[in-house]
Amino acid sequence: MIGRIGKVAILGSGVMGSGIAAHLANIGIPTLLLDIVPRELTEEEKQKGLTLQDMQVRNRLSQTAIQKLLKQKPAPLSEKSHVSLIEAGNMEDDMKRLSEVDWIIEVVVENLDIKKKVFTQVDEYRKPGSIVSSNTSGISIEAMAEGRSEDFRKHFLGTHFFNPPRYLKLLEVIRTKDTSDEVFQFMKQFGEDVLGKGVVEAKDTPNFIANRIGTYGLLVTVDQMVKGGYSVGEVDSVTGPALGRPKSATFRTLDVVGLDTFLHVAKNVYDQVEGAEKAVFDPPQFMRDMAERGWLGSKSGQGFFLKKKGENGSEILELDYNTMEYVPGKKLKAASVQASKQAKGRSEKLKALVYAKDRAGELVWNILKPVLIYSAEKATEIADDILAIDQAMKWGFGWELGPFETWDAIGVAKSVERMEAEGETVPAWVKEMLEKGHKSFYEGRNRFYENGDYTTAVENPKVIHIKTLKENEKIIKKNSGASLIDIGDDVAVLEFTSPNNSIGLDVMQMINYSIEEVAKNYKGLVINNQGKNFCVGANLMMILMEAQDDNFYEIDLVVRQFQKTMANIRYSPKPVVTAPFGMTLGGGTEIALPSARIQASVETYMGLVEVGVGLIPGGGGNKELYLRLLEGLPEGAQIDLQAIANRTFETIAMAKVSTSAHEAAKLGFIRPQDGISMNGDHLLHDAKQHVIHLDNQGYQPPQRKKIPVVGESGYATMLLGAKTMQFGGMISDHDLKIAQKLAFTIAGGRVPKGTLVDEQYLLDIEREAFLSLVGEPKTQQRMQYMLTKGKPLRN
Repeated sequence: MIGRIGKVAILGSGVMGSGIAAHLANIGIPTLLLDIVPRELTEEEKQKGLTLQDMQVRNRLSQTAIQKLLKQKPAPLSEKSHVSLIEAGNMEDDMKRLSEVDWIIEVVVENLDIKKKVFTQVDEYRKPGSIVSSNTSGISIEAMAEGRSEDFRKHFLGTHFFNPPRYLKLLEVIRTKDTSDEVFQFMKQFGEDVLGKGVVEAKDTPNFIANRIGTYGLLVTVDQMVKGGYSVGEVDSVTGPALGRPKSATFRTLDVVGLDTFLHVAKNVYDQVEGAEKAVFDPPQFMRDMAERGWLGSKSGQGFFLKKKGENGSEILELDYNTMEYVPGKKLKAASVQASKQAKGRSEKLKALVYAKDRAGELVWNILKPVLIYSAEKATEIADDILAIDQAMKWGFGWELGPFETWDAIGVAKSVERMEAEGETVPAWVKEMLEKGHKSFYEGRNRFYENGDYTTAVENPKVIHIKTLKENEKIIKKNSGASLIDIGDDVAVLEFTSPNNSIGLDVMQMINYSIEEVAKNYKGLVINNQGKNFCVGANLMMILMEAQDDNFYEIDLVVRQFQKTMANIRYSPKPVVTAPFGMTLGGGTEIALPSARIQASVETYMGLVEVGVGLIPGGGGNKELYLRLLEGLPEGAQIDLQAIANRTFETIAMAKVSTSAHEAAKLGFIRPQDGISMNGDHLLHDAKQHVIHLDNQGYQPPQRKKIPVVGESGYATMLLGAKTMQFGGMISDHDLKIAQKLAFTIAGGRVPKGTLVDEQYLLDIEREAFLSLVGEPKTQQRMQYMLTKGKPLRN
């Protein structure tokens, strides 16, 4: 029986090895990171008088890798202190320590002979029953296990993470003929529930699923670029968001991945396949020339793009692959590109491009067509079903739609007809599907075509789809801004549906209705949605329009309503659990703070950012953060009110935004009793369980109580720091004005230090400060700038 994984060892401390170690540390799993022993001293080591026998030298590679984790961007660690869970070692002195761990992950160089030598040692030192896996991106898992002990082979499999491990969701798991079912099922569940991954079963074929399809698609794109005479920039302008792919499109993605890495992955398939497929995996000469020159992308400072400083600041140049010189960037201008932007929905956007008879349309069709056919040809060879292929491409490459979902979106019958008219051979099973009268690969969200009929996907019960609940008529009530939905077990969820999930009167109305309805008929309420971000704040456009019309009475009413709604969340008779994820800014954070509990996705970016638009929080956020920091002090601890006020002031005045839920806890937004979900797909389930747990505990709302404030002297202390920054030219006069209003609000106005005030008193001060700032021309300029440019104005 497999127990829990309490400790892990990683062999190989390169980018992937150290990245996986960081991901495990974020979860709270201690990790031993081992690498080879250096054969030479560095100049610095020589100057220190160190020898090759010193542990500092022997552990240098893994220790350096651990230190790099603290500086890398994007950050591999969700909170810097997690680095303490990673221990450095080496593969000579510390292999015996493999007996301490429950899971050993091999991430050494992509060479079968070297991997087999490593696994010989692993087999010698591991404890029986411990799991061993390889993070290879394409070497045969079966071949690696040859000659190993029976217990090793039973517990061995492939676990292919994608880079960077913290951010890319895909985990491909690959079994051998000897991998035990128990081990394989355990790792799949562990991958999803603990590691927070989207787990896909892949077959033991070259490059598995995502890299096989992704590399093929990228090389097809390069081929079509050269044949059609397109530039690097032109290709990127239509192979990113226009196709439902990441902004990095084709060549920016290659620059991030690294051309050397890409060429290695391509060669891996090239060496193992034959015929026409082999020819596709043979990159053009100009890519080899780039690699020889060291133009590998971001890591070498230049690749397909080069950032150069000119007279008008930095400009990004693109490579002209014919001359191997860098030239100004170009975008592909065509009627179909504009038509696609204006079309509604992913399907219509794709059709506008794919079927267009202009340069953009021809390029997109000639890229998509072979990828769709190839995916269908390889479907049963590389995966168990088409769902696995679509999930792999979405989770590993950031595609909005997988290849078979894309095919559905452009129309299977129409596209097959065109493919055949152009002399292509469409796989027989796709034609058979059409002949049977089936028009698409998918029926609804989770039924897909397989072996002549549709089959229902097996899904983790922890995945709750709000869209499916709505389709199944579980809506209790809805308006233009939000929907209240029954999610079972006497729990309801309030989903925001307004543009960008911003908070307007309609959303407030639904929050208040939901609290009343839940008080009568449910155990509790979850506030969550399944959009791109949780909530980016209040409806700024509405506030600005009212301010420009001098309609301050209306703004006052809205702010009062917002404050009252947030108070209703805090004092709801039934528990309210807010489940934020992604951007949770301004009003989004103000909704979370008064909740009975927060259940946050690990990738939650929380912050009270109102100063960026010339305001301060207006929905009680100042008071709520101050209270959280106050209530977070250990029992019996000496209360330093000024320190708490200063910390609240600094967090809001500097518009600090967490880069993860763990960092949000450091900032005081999330408390120890709140929860963090590693798997975003399980967030709603986890929040629902939190509601049920609170209800089972006999939940009682908090009692209203007086709050101690720092008063006039504390206000002066807070302001001193802001004035010092103004004198140093670090903030503007208007920044100082905002800081004065904010400090006055947090301090509790002109009262003696230690005065006990009630919440409404603090809310009234906050509202007055908010209204006075809304009337400032410079604040209105900041709001206008944010709405039009999407970034803060410093004025």
